[in-house]
Amino acid sequence: MAGIVVIGAGQAGASLVAKLRALGYAGDLTLIGEEPVPPYQRPPLSKQYLLKDMALDRLFLRADSFYAEQKITLRLGQPVTAIDRAAKTVTVGGEVIGYDQLALTTGSAPRRLPAAIGGALGGVYTVRTLADVDAMEPEFRDGRRVLIIGGGYIGLEAASVAAKLGLNVTLVEMAPRILQRVAAPETSDYFRAVHAAHGVTILEGVGLDRLTGDGRVTGARLTDGRDLAVDFVIVGVGIAPNTGLAEAAGLTIDNGIATDALGRTSDPAIWAAGDCASFPWRGGRLRLESVGNAIDQAERVAENMLGAGQDYVAQPWFWSDQYAVKLQIAGLNTGYDRIVTRKDGMEGSEPSVSFWYYGGDRLLAVDAMNDPRAYMIGKRLIEAGRSPDPAVIANPETNLKALLKG
Repeated sequence: MAGIVVIGAGQAGASLVAKLRALGYAGDLTLIGEEPVPPYQRPPLSKQYLLKDMALDRLFLRADSFYAEQKITLRLGQPVTAIDRAAKTVTVGGEVIGYDQLALTTGSAPRRLPAAIGGALGGVYTVRTLADVDAMEPEFRDGRRVLIIGGGYIGLEAASVAAKLGLNVTLVEMAPRILQRVAAPETSDYFRAVHAAHGVTILEGVGLDRLTGDGRVTGARLTDGRDLAVDFVIVGVGIAPNTGLAEAAGLTIDNGIATDALGRTSDPAIWAAGDCASFPWRGGRLRLESVGNAIDQAERVAENMLGAGQDYVAQPWFWSDQYAVKLQIAGLNTGYDRIVTRKDGMEGSEPSVSFWYYGGDRLLAVDAMNDPRAYMIGKRLIEAGRSPDPAVIANPETNLKALLKG
């Protein structure tokens, strides 16, 4: 028996192999990863780990002994160079490994600045891997000047860590406002105010023209003509799914590796899950970049690889930590036409507030800042397909928990 091979040793890959063993799969099981370390958590990298609030060993998803005990073969530090669908083999480290079923959990990669505008200069970083964060850690010293390109969650989280460590932080976002692609203006306003209170300079509607320096970045020219002196740069302009291996193998690509509702690709022996996979969603296709999706989708794919035949129904949720603010997001806000604001006082040093996204009469999503109750209740309402009257949500006297009854 050739068994099951999983390519990609991130959150999705680790969840998939663990679920296969938990379901009683006893065949050969191999997990292959490009990085030289076992599967680890990515979200804490640019926060607790960079702040030295989390030790390296706490990043790992499982103890080393888990893989040996579960008879999971780990192949680390070696990229897969080819998939031969006809022969049902993958090539890694010059070795050819056979499979009965193959799962692609190849994740995503950060978009980088073109070399033509200085993207290849020293001191220019992206935030994705353990190696990325280890490489940039020596830069985070009190009083240094960091330029952050991109006002999405990655850029804002990097800004919060840098400000906490005493750096002079400038963040530029070429869109008219931070978080424009993913959140309502109300959420943007909330985080803009929080960052301003911590001394971060946010420039919106301004892009990067080019980075300057001789071998190493020393400055930046912005699209409005101003020049900034910088000590280093963090690029947070989004990620792209790692589809190269799948594309070379002739699999269908559609904003990621296209799967059916079960998680199966255009090759019936190959499956996909996590950041790299797009799946059917409300008449279209969806690709989710989140830990929650990586775990849930990978576990459903594991079940289906063993014959469960159950569609994956996404229940999207996300989070972001910035300073003393914990943002929790339930649902997807695509198509919203109304925001309902609910204020619930203070949680620590920052105000608690939640923004409820409605499309017509339908509750689509909730952004909850330091308000775990609003997040939890909103998530359960969305998953149940229930949409309370917006006026009820906005009323501070409303007992949200009571909305779950009946």
